[in-house]
Amino acid sequence: MGNRPTPDWDSALHRARTHAPFLARALERQPELAALLAAGDGDAALAWARQQGEGADAEVALRRERLALAAALAVGDLAGAFPLTQVVSELTAFADHALDRAIRTAIAERTDRDSTDGFIALALGKQGAGELNYSSDIDPILLFDRERLARRASDDPGEAAQRYARRIVALLSSSTADGYALRVDLRLRPASEISPLAVPVGSALTHYQGAALAWERAAFTRARAAAGDIAAGKAFLAQIRPFVWRAQLDFGAVEEIRALTLRIRESHQGPRTPGGGFDVKRGRGGIREIEFYAQTHQLIHGGRDSSLRVRGTRAALDRLAAAGWIPADNAHVLGQAYDRLRQVEHRLQMVYDRQTHALPDGAALDNVAQLDGLEDGAALVAELTAITARTARIYEELIGTPDAAPAPVAMPVSALTRNLGEWGFPEPDILAERIEAWRDGRFAAIRSPQAVTAWDRLAPVLLEAMAQSDDPMRAVTRWERIIETVPSAITTFRLLDARPDLTQRLVAALTLAPVLSDELARKPELLDTLIDKDALDLPGDVPQIMARMRGAAIRADYEALLDAIRIVTGEIRFALGIQLIEGLADPLAIARALSRTAEAAMQLAAQATIEEFAAKHGEVAGSELLILGLGRLGGGALTHASDLDIVYLFTGDFAAQSDGPRPLGATTYYNRLASRVSAALSVPTAQGALYEVDTRLRPQGNQGPLAVSCEAFGKYQREAAWTWEHMALARARVLYGSPPARAELEGVLAEVLRDPREKAALRDAVLGMRAEMARHKPPTGPLDAKLARGGLVDIEFLVHYLQLRGETADGRPLAEAAMDALSPDLGQAIAGLAAAGLIPADLAEPHALMTRMLVAGRLLAPDGREPPPSGARALARACGEDSYEGLLEAFAAARQQVAAAWKQILGPDILGPEQEIRA
Repeated sequence: MGNRPTPDWDSALHRARTHAPFLARALERQPELAALLAAGDGDAALAWARQQGEGADAEVALRRERLALAAALAVGDLAGAFPLTQVVSELTAFADHALDRAIRTAIAERTDRDSTDGFIALALGKQGAGELNYSSDIDPILLFDRERLARRASDDPGEAAQRYARRIVALLSSSTADGYALRVDLRLRPASEISPLAVPVGSALTHYQGAALAWERAAFTRARAAAGDIAAGKAFLAQIRPFVWRAQLDFGAVEEIRALTLRIRESHQGPRTPGGGFDVKRGRGGIREIEFYAQTHQLIHGGRDSSLRVRGTRAALDRLAAAGWIPADNAHVLGQAYDRLRQVEHRLQMVYDRQTHALPDGAALDNVAQLDGLEDGAALVAELTAITARTARIYEELIGTPDAAPAPVAMPVSALTRNLGEWGFPEPDILAERIEAWRDGRFAAIRSPQAVTAWDRLAPVLLEAMAQSDDPMRAVTRWERIIETVPSAITTFRLLDARPDLTQRLVAALTLAPVLSDELARKPELLDTLIDKDALDLPGDVPQIMARMRGAAIRADYEALLDAIRIVTGEIRFALGIQLIEGLADPLAIARALSRTAEAAMQLAAQATIEEFAAKHGEVAGSELLILGLGRLGGGALTHASDLDIVYLFTGDFAAQSDGPRPLGATTYYNRLASRVSAALSVPTAQGALYEVDTRLRPQGNQGPLAVSCEAFGKYQREAAWTWEHMALARARVLYGSPPARAELEGVLAEVLRDPREKAALRDAVLGMRAEMARHKPPTGPLDAKLARGGLVDIEFLVHYLQLRGETADGRPLAEAAMDALSPDLGQAIAGLAAAGLIPADLAEPHALMTRMLVAGRLLAPDGREPPPSGARALARACGEDSYEGLLEAFAAARQQVAAAWKQILGPDILGPEQEIRA
């Protein structure tokens, strides 16, 4: 932009008096203001203007302030002293102040109180964005809280609110000898054709959470609590935030907004290029198209990228460019154009203080240009022609309708057949007819001319990428299921066309990992995970994931929260799967992230279920639910195929009773509650299933109660549990409960695990269990790193044996020698046992390799058998090996290391010739 020129106040005043009758009259009526402007004291002029609103009569004071402010800002703008951002900010601040004063006045006239309690004014449009122009109307939504509304005791809250609304409009909009303060348009309120002027908060929430249209989402990207009960307004906006900023990309809504903007352009009757009658707001390449461009991209990406949730158009363009969602050049061109078009819009409105956006003809056009400081109308038209042409081209890239766009022409079936055959597809003629049928109106996703055009651009690239995969026809079938399901895919087609890396990522998801392709076919909305700029980042810690889940709930109720947990969990699991198959993250980090996600889901589901349950049955005094994670969940390293091994416990007296409307005894209470928590984690909702929950590791397994007291649990573990149950406890971790309750349970676990054991009996039990397991659960294939002898199960048995033995070679307690040795995290436990001299230090490497194989293999080789070539390469890459052959060699060497450690510690040779062949 460079340095701003020195303000020319004399020229500005001359042009205002010569070319703008409204400004000439305003300056004549306010000589003191004119003198301050002539002296070049813009700040003093603004301060003087604000003082005109200090009168006791709101109707008079607001009109005088508005006149003074309009004149001061206009002259300062023409002089080059006030930048556009200051002008629109000052105008918006006045609108907020005027609206608030009108609300207070309307309520005070009825109640004799200066209060806005329970009456909310939300600013939308340019007021919400802080971008009001000289003659803008304002588009507030007026809401009221029936319980809190300031009113006379005898007044019905609904009737009082409507009385206030009518008075507010009159105070601001009616014309008097002093003019008007603000034009008020209340038609953006929910269901405006049938709703009252002021809408109850509850009704508005119901509307936005279930019946609102896509354009209302776009409008609320600019929403702000501007006047009245600001705190209540902010609370309302927070409640509908999931409606506006959706965690999942709503392709149908985005297409609806795109279609809306297209209809607005097509319905506009004015000239298409600048000249007499051209509308700088609604015309081609005008202000509105720049605003829609920014808002549409915000709606597409803002649900996931919170940095985009800004209200101003310029700010939105800058944020979109900074985040990489739009080209920086586009943001620059549109931003510069927006500022200039807004300036011209202001010049048009300064002349007669009219809400106009159209260029006049002839001498009137010259007059506007000269007010702006140009020589004549021709110079203004030339400038606007260049600006709008650039803007229109960028906007048309978004809506897909460039000037004189030819009708979409598909590749002839014969040519498509030839290409499919050259790419290597089997039966290319049949496949060509199948693909051609997609674009003949069979699927809603490829029905509009714009969607067909976008698909025709993408198809050759996508199909060729599919042909290069291990299973081209699987990719085609999965893709067909996706486009058959989604209502609109034009945004996806364009993004894939613009980002070849996304196309490769999609094909990888469709072909390399059956788990991911099946999930994508069931839930096509996961496509937006592929385009999410944060998809390649590991999720945060448990509280951050929980916050994301809460934020995804579209309503503040239990069912909506369970849906949100499933949505976010699915998105994270899918994104982690993409990272894994592309070799973008270590499978060990993936495993920890999967565990954090499960813990977040469990904690949030448990919290919500406990609250829901307590509403009916109350609480048991001095008691609470605890959840114990075991297995891979306890160890903090899940795979995509892991279920959740958990045990439910409770503290306090099992004979106690709850205090709710429908009281229950403690044991019944916690068993029913545990069943509800399991259902919250496992029963499918509208958003699908979540996890398989396995509670068989509880005392007495399936024969025992679902939840037992900590006291009974400790007694069972000390007196009746088998060795395998104690081994399972070695990987136990308390995942839910208050700090005191966790400490109580951790004390029970420590006591059980550190109880002295007879070493020979322990060794015999461990060997017997492992032999029995090997007989009944052999490895499923050559890549089964879990069950193969010398694999992960053998490492786990070794570690748990040493943990239960509980002492070093010289008889010291293991907990004193190396505390990490008792960690439920196998990696930490191996390091601790190695530090205590009980296990070879180099056992950490086989454990890490085989854990990577297990985590990656659950996606790339779920049956433990050799995957197709691309999958084999991806598996090797995930495990840190250069080739699949290298991975097999490393796996064999790792098993030998484990077998040697097993023989050293427990005795038998587990990897003789027979075992190697069987594995």
